[in-house]
Amino acid sequence: MIARIPLPIEEGKTMALLMGQMMQMPLLISSLITHAARHHGDTEIVSKRVEGDVHRCTWVDVELRARKLAQALARLGCEAGDRVGTLAWNGYRHLEIYYASSGSGLVCHTVNPRLFPEQIAWIVNDAEDRVLCFDLTFLPLVEKLAAQLPTVRHFVAMTDRAHMPAQTSVPNLLCFEELVEAENGDYRWPSFDENTASSICYTSGTTGNPKGAVYSHRSSLLHAMAAALPDGMALAARDTVLPVVPMFHVNAWGLPYASALTGCRVVFPGPHLDGKSLYELFEAERVSFSAGVPTVWLGLLTYVKQNGLKFSTFKRTVIGGSACPPAMLKTLEDDYGVEVIHAWGMTEMSPLGTLARLKSKHDALPKEAQRHLQEKQGKVVFGVDMAIVGDDGGMQPWDGKSSGDLLVRGPWVIDRYFKQTASPLHDGWFPTGDVATIDADGYMQITDRSKDVIKSGGEWISSIELENIAMAHPGVHEAAVVAAFHPKWDERPLLVVVPKPGVELTRAQLLAHYEGRIAKWQIPDDVVFVAEIPHTATGKIQKMRLREQLKDHKLPTT
Repeated sequence: MIARIPLPIEEGKTMALLMGQMMQMPLLISSLITHAARHHGDTEIVSKRVEGDVHRCTWVDVELRARKLAQALARLGCEAGDRVGTLAWNGYRHLEIYYASSGSGLVCHTVNPRLFPEQIAWIVNDAEDRVLCFDLTFLPLVEKLAAQLPTVRHFVAMTDRAHMPAQTSVPNLLCFEELVEAENGDYRWPSFDENTASSICYTSGTTGNPKGAVYSHRSSLLHAMAAALPDGMALAARDTVLPVVPMFHVNAWGLPYASALTGCRVVFPGPHLDGKSLYELFEAERVSFSAGVPTVWLGLLTYVKQNGLKFSTFKRTVIGGSACPPAMLKTLEDDYGVEVIHAWGMTEMSPLGTLARLKSKHDALPKEAQRHLQEKQGKVVFGVDMAIVGDDGGMQPWDGKSSGDLLVRGPWVIDRYFKQTASPLHDGWFPTGDVATIDADGYMQITDRSKDVIKSGGEWISSIELENIAMAHPGVHEAAVVAAFHPKWDERPLLVVVPKPGVELTRAQLLAHYEGRIAKWQIPDDVVFVAEIPHTATGKIQKMRLREQLKDHKLPTT
């Protein structure tokens, strides 16, 4: 019998809507690991462990151990909806927790260990984690915080018995490997509503306490599918993927899920994120694809340049988290043959929003014009929509010039934060806090965070544009631009620079570097040289902290 639903078309009339006759199978995270094990079972998962060695296993191994871990979590008393927290690096055990917790109806909660201890305690308590799994690196941190985490019933050290600490103040500390090996793996992944919570990630909390973004199984599956698309990260089973972006940073941008979906080979760096360690791992494991924030690539490129090295298999990378400096994009592509995919997103977006991939119509453009498009944050993948609005709330045109507040919506964009009843949405759109333009082809470019735009004499100046120009100077290692008080113009741009090692730079040299590259009135008024620029726990420049440090800086009067 054909199911029909009455559909009103006008008053007094209805139209029967023919329903599809497809299997009803919920989109669940467990389906990803089941697929990877069944169809890519012998593909390797390689991990540099905290213990110091390199561990090798397969998708089949990960799926079996995830089922065992799901059994162990149930034996510890975890029930559907309970949160399982992690303080861990990128590795196979962390991957197993991803799938064991979400796949069994629990909620995977990755905690950023680089945050201040007080923030970590607040986040774990707000999430009400029942279990906290951690790498041995973070034992001192957990020892310090354990007494402050009343909801945590079980602490689990992610190691084997041979490496368990001989003495610790952590109460009733459990051994990860013993928990897994005590189970038989005779476990069937349960089926439930695809809108059930799968994981929770917290924002960085730059203003006030961090806020939780709760993802669903449905949103995570759709996000993984979009990430793997050709105009996304273009992942394939033949790829070897090394996620430099941490698994505690918005679920490593969805790579643990997209990698299982495509069945690609995965290499986890663990805590070894310095340039030398990364390069050696890239070469030894023949990595073809990676993803990370600009600060990581700065360290890798510095090591490669200093040692006259090249990449033999590394062909493309996604750079996000903060804007990729054009000079970095040019160096990676021209000097090392690595395609850069500039990306943008947010914790509230799971996080993928846009990627800067070219269209066929751009093939005939000169290289400089192509690169100008690549320097933008890019166009949306299917599943995300965006708009820009002006100060009056009206929609701005997509002409590449008109700027406004960037809004987004889609099936992997939150509609509210964890434990908050009020929705941040405006007429169904999520306000990102970014200021942007969108051109006629749909390429979006962030011109600034709304709180970081410099307003000089009533005119807006983009700090990002000024930073990109500074980064193109051969003697600059890193740069940031903040607003400084000016008695006449209210605010003027102040350039903060970290010189490259052994390079002598002057204020005059850097200000002269701007001439002809930007309108004269937008050139910074002054330069401050520092040994280090403060960053957030996820690698972004801490503009708020910089502004506080430089609030008393006096600009030159002439």
